[in-house]
Amino acid sequence: MNSIRTLTRRTALVAATATAALVLAACGGDGGGNGHEGPHGSPSANADADSGAGSTAGNESGENAHNAQDVAFAQGMIPHHRQALEMARLAADRSASAEVEDLAARIEKAQDPEITTMTGWLTAWGEEVPQPTGSTGSTGSMPGMDHSAHSGMPGMMDGQDMAELEKASGRAFDTKFLTMMVEHHEGAVEMAGTEKAKGGYAPAKALAEDIVTAQNAEITEMNTLLGED
Repeated sequence: MNSIRTLTRRTALVAATATAALVLAACGGDGGGNGHEGPHGSPSANADADSGAGSTAGNESGENAHNAQDVAFAQGMIPHHRQALEMARLAADRSASAEVEDLAARIEKAQDPEITTMTGWLTAWGEEVPQPTGSTGSTGSMPGMDHSAHSGMPGMMDGQDMAELEKASGRAFDTKFLTMMVEHHEGAVEMAGTEKAKGGYAPAKALAEDIVTAQNAEITEMNTLLGED
């Protein structure tokens, strides 16, 4: 009888030991999985993902960061465009050429929205937006615009140039308009070239590229029209 009881106890002990070993093995597997499991379950994987996200965000902000050249480009090109618009708007009442009137309309259509775009950049950057003397709040040109304030900028006309253009009419206006606008465009292309080379803000560099392309084409067109006069 005693031997039977002893055998029974040994059998129960072996079974209990085996069960405990299985439980410990299972717990050990779970613990290892917490450190090296799949890409979604492990802390190390999550940390790597967080680190990668931070790196991507840093790259994006770097690509879109502006520098002093971007600010100078926008602050210079806004009044430069405004003067081009003022010149272009004179053509409707003074030009004798349908080609000149069409060119002037295209210049206005292209440059007015660019002023709005650059104004938005400066506002977002917390930088000063150039305001013309006698401003009525429009982004375009206004009576009383102070041309002398920006006359040192490439291609900018002074007050006397603008006064003479305003007094001209017919073919005399067309010749003077085209001559002045070629010089004005050449100045804008120069300014845009500096932005392309030294700017840091991708949208500003892209706008500079557009200005170079469009205004070089218009320079060619205007030189052709001057040759026909």
